[in-house]
Amino acid sequence: MAVAPTIGGLLGERVRELRKKRGLTQVEFAALCGVPQSRISTIENGSRVPNVETVIRLARALDCRVTALMSVFDKSDLSSFLPK
Repeated sequence: MAVAPTIGGLLGERVRELRKKRGLTQVEFAALCGVPQSRISTIENGSRVPNVETVIRLARALDCRVTALMSVFDKSDLSSFLPK
């Protein structure tokens, strides 16, 4: 049985994808974001959903729009992420 994707999981995969596309390590990316590398790790593995300020930091460090990070949700049924 497949596990339903989570908000953190989808966002984390997208952050990792964009970071790697720019050739950045987690350590380099964390320095650009101004957050600890451990936070980048928890975001990318989906165990932590970043707050709005951190999302803005991520987008700035990736030289992209916030919408580029969030576009992963455009293909999802958003109601599946909400509590029943």
